[in-house]
Amino acid sequence: MGIFTFWPVGYNTYLAFHIYDIAEGTARVASAEDGGYFTHFKYIYGEDLFHQALKNSLLYLLVVPCIQLAALVMAKLVNNKLPGMTFFRATYYIPVITAISVAGVAWAFVYKFDGMLNGFLTWITHFVGIHSGFEKVEIDWIGNPDIALYSVMVFTFWKGLGYYMVLYLAGLQAIPAEVEEAAILDGANAWDRFWKITVPMVKPTILLCTLLSTIAAMKAFQEVIVLTKGQSDTYTALFYVYDQAFRNYNFGRAAAAGLVVTFFCMILAVIQFRFFGEKK
Repeated sequence: MGIFTFWPVGYNTYLAFHIYDIAEGTARVASAEDGGYFTHFKYIYGEDLFHQALKNSLLYLLVVPCIQLAALVMAKLVNNKLPGMTFFRATYYIPVITAISVAGVAWAFVYKFDGMLNGFLTWITHFVGIHSGFEKVEIDWIGNPDIALYSVMVFTFWKGLGYYMVLYLAGLQAIPAEVEEAAILDGANAWDRFWKITVPMVKPTILLCTLLSTIAAMKAFQEVIVLTKGQSDTYTALFYVYDQAFRNYNFGRAAAAGLVVTFFCMILAVIQFRFFGEKK
């Protein structure tokens, strides 16, 4: 923890308030000529690119409620003792253990003009009679700025769904069977049992999963660099940090941007603890 967490966080905070000289490998305190102690924060505060990146990261949070609800419902479905259910649990988890580079290449083929998704939509439109002849649907899923970010969100949804499903499955299996049996004897239907028994009793798991997925959404980077390389309005806050540090070699500015992202993560975490945490 000290080597891989506390030291990097501490040094990142240190760099955010200093000017780093990459040639000499040293950092000095930002002077008045540099813009003062908060020079990096002043810069990103007035930079439109960082505003857009932060906006995209906050918009990326739309994937959080979608993936949590879907994971909880899926966990409820695979929690049944039916033949072959272990196979389905393992199958849904395969995307989680698939390398993101491999998964990204596969999804890039899905999103191509002549890829699987456009091919499927072409077949659907022909089947329902919207288009006639051989007119093809050609949507630029990762090149169109209006939909590129949402296309990357779908990839994130697919990649992480199995992970949160397993966590919810563990929470569901911790619920005493007597509670559900008593509700059935009282005449509660499946919908009432889900909202009045399942959801309240897995609330700690909901808090954990929501917190993890929120942080992951705010840190969206690998999906972006694999699918769009930060283009087409998918430039997220963490991609900005990467851009400043490893393309522009401005480590102080990158560190400041990283602290801002951390600050937003902490605010969202506090909100979630207030909403899902135990009421005293």
